[in-house]
Amino acid sequence: MKSPSEPSKMRRQPQQQRSQERVKRILDAAVEVFDELGFEAATMNAIASRADTAIGSLYQFFPDKLAIFQALEVRHLERVSAAWGKISNLNVIELPFADFIKTMVGIYKEVFEEPTSRLVFIQYFTSKTMFQRIDDSLTQQGIDFQANLLKARNPKLCQEKCNLLAEVCVQAANALIVVALRGSEVHREEIFQQIEELLIAYLLPYDGERSNDKVMIVCPKCDSRNLSKNGFRHGKQRYLCKDCGRQFLDR
Repeated sequence: MKSPSEPSKMRRQPQQQRSQERVKRILDAAVEVFDELGFEAATMNAIASRADTAIGSLYQFFPDKLAIFQALEVRHLERVSAAWGKISNLNVIELPFADFIKTMVGIYKEVFEEPTSRLVFIQYFTSKTMFQRIDDSLTQQGIDFQANLLKARNPKLCQEKCNLLAEVCVQAANALIVVALRGSEVHREEIFQQIEELLIAYLLPYDGERSNDKVMIVCPKCDSRNLSKNGFRHGKQRYLCKDCGRQFLDR
């Protein structure tokens, strides 16, 4: 087998639907085997058995397991590209600030609900040498993408500041996502919720005129932003905290 640093390509691309379905089964099976055994311990026979296909069919498309893994790279890159496209198509820069963050985190969370992206993401931060298509330039693309969103939301921010804010957000989120993906499903949900709250707290002061009252006001008792307007008193807006029940006036 080739060393991880050497390129390893598919022998041929599937053209017919039947072949495409077989390759999909192979890749799905490989994700499970790599996840359970690790890349080094995984074998082509184990992948073929899990895919319920003959080992000869496996070798028709892939010369070795490294080529299979690199096909999974492509699958993950396609999901990341689709996520960026979805964020752009939804025009998130027009959303209220909290919804802006929630929407983005939610879309990225959807990416990692697919086992391939979970496997590839964790593996990248474990052993980068086996990757042929993904490198640090993908992280930089994510930073540039985020910086452009911040600049669009607040044109008063200089580009250098947007780049710095985006770098902190992307690098911090990546580190936390690794933790999330290595934990249980419950813990994963908790970490993604914390990523959302972290980004809201960090970026809110830089959101400019798009910040709204509901986001900027927090409960004086529990610091929650989960508020609802609750009438007026002495000419001031009154709020009700949906988390702790505290009622307070807009100061």
